[in-house]
Amino acid sequence: MNERQGFSVAGIPFVVACLVLAGFGISQLIGLKDGGAPGTPLFVGVGLLVLDGLLVKGFFQVAPNEGQVLQLFGKYAGTVRDEGLRWTNPFYSRRRVSLRVRNFESGKLKVNDSDGNPIEIAAVVVWQVLDTAEAVFCVDDYENFVHIQSESALRQMAQNYPYDAHDDKKPSLRSHGEVINNHLRDEIQARLEKAGVQVIEARISHLAYAQEIAQAMLQRQQANAIVAARERIVEGAVGMVAMALDKLREQGVVELDEERKAAMVSNLLVVLCGDRATQPVVNAGSLYN
Repeated sequence: MNERQGFSVAGIPFVVACLVLAGFGISQLIGLKDGGAPGTPLFVGVGLLVLDGLLVKGFFQVAPNEGQVLQLFGKYAGTVRDEGLRWTNPFYSRRRVSLRVRNFESGKLKVNDSDGNPIEIAAVVVWQVLDTAEAVFCVDDYENFVHIQSESALRQMAQNYPYDAHDDKKPSLRSHGEVINNHLRDEIQARLEKAGVQVIEARISHLAYAQEIAQAMLQRQQANAIVAARERIVEGAVGMVAMALDKLREQGVVELDEERKAAMVSNLLVVLCGDRATQPVVNAGSLYN
């Protein structure tokens, strides 16, 4: 079922028409009260007032970014989006549907990522109604439908990615935010298409390991950081040692055999890669003592 334009006209002219109709009906009753013979004027006056009361039921207001879904005895009769005071068939029943942009934050869901690690995740979803007919007639409660399907899509998306990727080329929940958000938005949109809802934006608002493994995962992250830092330190230390040996050889400061070069490299690496500051030891003997 798709939305279509419903019948309505500007309400101000009908206000004037209703006032004129009511005034004419009252004048008929006043003339009867002043001594006129009962009969046709009575029926005319009462009939005009009843008709006027029926016409008044056709007035309704449409706010900006709002739609009024019209039904005639249960059948969809169209949607009115024109702002202001409107008038339509008095027998139409009307239901207000907001077309404004809305957002909500899902609850914290506990799911397993693609590696099987339990994580906590939540998202913020920005959405609005595009088709009022589908929103009202294709689902029972479209607002509740949006909330539940968004959480279901979030759970499904989280199971397709690891929390932290071991391979830089593989997307992960923690490092590839734009890819994850786009996937989440598309996943939610696919589920809400039948409800006439457009998902404008969907973003992860909370992401963390579950409490039972948070400490272990923190230690693993710390270990990875230490290993990465050590690799950088060793790489820099080796470069500095190679530079020192090249400078000594080019400038002819001292001639070292292979054994002494190995000892010098070992000492320099210990100094450059150590966690604490080294204490210098002065060799007061000869080079080989």
